[in-house]
This record gives sequence, structure tokens and C-alpha cells, in this order.
Amino acid sequence: MSGAHIHGGDNVFADLGLPNPEEDLLKADLAMAISLLIKARSLTQTEAADILGIDQPKVSNLCRGKLEGFSVDRLLRFLTALGKDIEIRVTEHQNDRSDSGHIKVAVA
Repeated sequence: MSGAHIHGGDNVFADLGLPNPEEDLLKADLAMAISLLIKARSLTQTEAADILGIDQPKVSNLCRGKLEGFSVDRLLRFLTALGKDIEIRVTEHQNDRSDSGHIKVAVA
């Protein structure tokens, strides 16, 4: 491989030119949090499926980042089913490079 470097931004979905990059990144971050909670609780996918009210293949898809069919709302409900509280804060945009704000997931 040559010495070429690929320089991307903070959102790989935007870098790929996808139509809803902020939502895609949010869904990916939420799915990652869910997957980490499942692992931290040492749940099997079947046990997680029972808690989340879905079947095991959907848990598998979720943990592998296959997020078609999972809305942001649904992912948030999964987090509450796993015992997490969700807080949404709206703050002033801090980046002078664009007029658009950003969505960020912080898991405590």
C-alpha cells in the first residue's frame, strides 16, 4: 500500500455520503451501548432477547451492528429494559465549522 492516508471526520456515515449520517451514528452508538451492557451482565443472546422482548436472531443482528429495522426509539427502549435511565440534554452548539448541531451518546 502506498503512503496515502484517508482523512475522515467524526462521523463515518457522513464520510460515506449516507443520507442520514447523524441518525446512523446515533443508532450505532446506542447499539454499542446495548451490546456492552449485554456482555457486562454476562447475558446469553437468548436471555437478552427475553429482556428486550425480541427474538435471539435480532439480538445477534443488533450486536453485530446490523441495525435495519431498529429505530432510535426502539434502541432507547432496549436500554431502559436493561435497567438504564436515559437523559436527553439540549445545549448550545460549540463548533464554529458548521451551523448544524450534533448528537452524542455518553454512557455512564
